[in-house]
Amino acid sequence: MDRGAAMTEPHPIAAAFTQMDDGIALRVKVVPGARRDHIAGMLGDRLKVTIAAPAEDGKANRALCRLFARRLEVAGRDVAVAAGHSGPMKTLHIRGIDPATAASRLSLMVDGD
Repeated sequence: MDRGAAMTEPHPIAAAFTQMDDGIALRVKVVPGARRDHIAGMLGDRLKVTIAAPAEDGKANRALCRLFARRLEVAGRDVAVAAGHSGPMKTLHIRGIDPATAASRLSLMVDGD
């Protein structure tokens, strides 16, 4: 096996990311009111995420941003809901990280969970 080729193949999770000037856009499908906060895996070109907080008064959105800030090891202020504030299909804007680093950090959560 050519180790160089294997290392350049993107993880399937990378399909959920888009490079931006100051970070990434991450597409997610959120299921609020779940038993726990959990990154469940890929659902098409999005990450499926369950959130324990209810979908009221922005609680689920705030919990979603906190979850990704922790998992991606970025400051909470660097994660924001950019689109889909009131629906399950959302796009997060995450500053200060590139797609390869984000995919690496999140793939450990999805593959190893």
